[in-house]
Amino acid sequence: MKVKICGLKTKEDAQFAALEGADFIGFVFAPSKRQVSLPEAAQMSAELPDFVQKVGVFVDPTFEEVEEAIQQVPLDYVQLHGKETPAFASRLSAPVIKAFKVKDGTIQGNPTAYPDCLILLDAPSTEYEGGGGIAFDWEKLDEKALPTERLIIAGGLSSANVGTAIRKFTPFAVDVSTGVETNGKKDPYKIKQFIKQAKERKK
Repeated sequence: MKVKICGLKTKEDAQFAALEGADFIGFVFAPSKRQVSLPEAAQMSAELPDFVQKVGVFVDPTFEEVEEAIQQVPLDYVQLHGKETPAFASRLSAPVIKAFKVKDGTIQGNPTAYPDCLILLDAPSTEYEGGGGIAFDWEKLDEKALPTERLIIAGGLSSANVGTAIRKFTPFAVDVSTGVETNGKKDPYKIKQFIKQAKERKK
């Protein structure tokens, strides 16, 4: 099971997550309480092991903004949380994770229009896109219709429920931000426990 720890703001947190077994590290460039600058992300990225994939999180960016981040950080993946079109995603020089909100058991948007992207399912946004710490209603969603080999589950995950999510959806990866924080800051113990629980669960 692949694990993405998102919304990292310090090199110490990023390094800790990587050493504990995180496969993806997420840097938020969109407006958010976890937003970082390109220089900050580049500094964190420079000290990460080569096996860790760096992901940049954007909401309705320009093509130039994303490409600059891909080159400067550098990024291995781009995560898009806005109204970005399939044509926009296909132009980018890095693989794309396209995020979709799930409301009342319905995916808001058309994941099949992005056949070459990883598909991330998240709860509806609150103040910012993503990172709200709220789970969507898993039971209302038909997991049999989902592209499990390209699927990332996010939204309200923690060490307490990530195993249930993995058993329900058998996804490619799980993604967490709020669920490994205490008082708005990344908590090493929670990061360690989340990765441990996710990696112990088999498809």
